[in-house]
Amino acid sequence: MTLPITPHPPLPDTLIEALQTRFGSRFSRGESIRVQHGRDESIHTPILPDAVVFAESTEEVVALVQLARVHGVQLIPFGAGSSVEGHILPIHGGISVDLSGMNRILAVHNDDLDVVVEAGVTRIQLNTALRDTGLFFPIDPGADASLGGMAATRASGTNAVRYGTMRENVLGLTVVLADGSVVRTGTRARKSSAGYDLTRLFIGSEGTLGIITELSIRLHPVPEAMSAAVCAFPDVDAAVRTVIQTIQLGVPVARIELLDTLSIAAVNRHSQTTLNETPTLFFEFHGSEAAVAEQAALVQDIATELGGRDFAWATRTEDRNRLWRARHDAYFACLQLKPGARAFPTDVCVPISRLAEAIAETNEDIAQVSIPVALFGHVGDGNFHLVVLVDPDNPRDLAEAEWLNERVVGRALVMDGTCTGEHGIGIGKAKFLVREHGAEAVAVMRTLKAALDPDNLLNPGKILPPLNAGD
Repeated sequence: MTLPITPHPPLPDTLIEALQTRFGSRFSRGESIRVQHGRDESIHTPILPDAVVFAESTEEVVALVQLARVHGVQLIPFGAGSSVEGHILPIHGGISVDLSGMNRILAVHNDDLDVVVEAGVTRIQLNTALRDTGLFFPIDPGADASLGGMAATRASGTNAVRYGTMRENVLGLTVVLADGSVVRTGTRARKSSAGYDLTRLFIGSEGTLGIITELSIRLHPVPEAMSAAVCAFPDVDAAVRTVIQTIQLGVPVARIELLDTLSIAAVNRHSQTTLNETPTLFFEFHGSEAAVAEQAALVQDIATELGGRDFAWATRTEDRNRLWRARHDAYFACLQLKPGARAFPTDVCVPISRLAEAIAETNEDIAQVSIPVALFGHVGDGNFHLVVLVDPDNPRDLAEAEWLNERVVGRALVMDGTCTGEHGIGIGKAKFLVREHGAEAVAVMRTLKAALDPDNLLNPGKILPPLNAGD
């Protein structure tokens, strides 16, 4: 989608000289590097930053912020580039701050079940390093995202139904503010009543209030037993009602994922799986051997009563990993349904009691458009996605996708849900912020932004809608 790019002057020569002196080859204005940092997985048109700086420490981020502030140049934090709402696009120009070189695991506290990491550490890197500790980090958004980026977008993913989101799993942060000062929020204690909760302020702020450089993160013991299963259903409604009953009965499932018929067909082609091409639930159970067996049996009974069939179990690690790899590849599998297309993703979340209704009405909307639309999501916590496949150069495709998105988001908000369960606001969902939170709440957000970043230098144009957009 075309964005309202604001014309801006080139970087001042004095700033370029200072950055070259301070960062050497880790300061780049090369086109190929800028292209890599000017696009994410979103539908939005790529926009190249004026330059890229590869930072390797909090001290270097401080130095960069101080230089940028003197020259009035915007800074856009960059982790792995896997966002889907245009978070890392420099719509007002500026410098992309690549934090991927800040990838050190600073301290693992096995007895306290926490770890301190730099912002560029990715979730797979962390879990690989933890392999022999008996601990793991459960937040799994699918992509091998950086932990700093995951905190900045308040990410969650397939395990959120049991382990929560980044909000529940970050104990503290190191953040560089727009004036170059460094704030350390939280402690490694499991609870505190001391002052404002600054950690939660920065989680989900998408780099607009400060640049996260370090995180203290909660870990969890690797379960004694894990079991995964897939179950096919005659229709989406039966699958969703199975989810609702499972949650309402208090079964502590680790994951419940829904894929509709089109998604399963795409997964079969992409991953060479042989799943029944009907609406399907993916389950995972964690706990003791006895608890896992009990949970699985109870869920199978619920599913069977609602028409579920062909339960397939995976208890071996390699089989379970293969199953979840296929689920994680669903997004890319769906892209193959319309070669050359881009995905226009939706990301709503509703109270679990309204999930069946929300999905049923959404399927009625899907039937009215001409473009391929796949539905899947983390339905264990009421979060589902549409992957709407569009030709970015086709106005009709884009108009249908916009209409569908408006319908899905509007419905979620009426049901006391949210326009984004995990992707964040970025650029694409800023227009929904007032409708979700109200003008007064958005005004408070503007006050916070103005207090911490009065010159609007940190990731400008993200989260907050333009002042003429209704608030």
